[in-house]
Amino acid sequence: MPKDLRARSPEEVFDDHLRLAAEHRFDEDIARNVAPDCVILERRGIFHGRDGALELARLLEEELPAAPYVYTNRLVSGRIAFLEWTAEAATARVRDGADSFVIEDGWIVAQTIHYTVEPGGGR
Repeated sequence: MPKDLRARSPEEVFDDHLRLAAEHRFDEDIARNVAPDCVILERRGIFHGRDGALELARLLEEELPAAPYVYTNRLVSGRIAFLEWTAEAATARVRDGADSFVIEDGWIVAQTIHYTVEPGGGR
């Protein structure tokens, strides 16, 4: 990893984000990888900046506490990235997670997030 986080390629930012998110290290992930003025579109509305990203991470953790994320498809082309994912916690699961990213200058500057929380699980 380059010393200057802003010099990272979109692939490096994407990989770092996915690694830290999988480890539930959301605060570190957001500080390293999310632009201060990031815009995130999610079913609950539009979230701005790192505070918005932290709020969404908190909500996801409430919905799927300590759930392992399985990344089923990861694509990067230039500054655009796409992720499909699943997760299963003790009482809930997600089978249709899909996120899109715009990554510029070592930051995630925009993101869309979609997932449906279903009852179930059983981990």
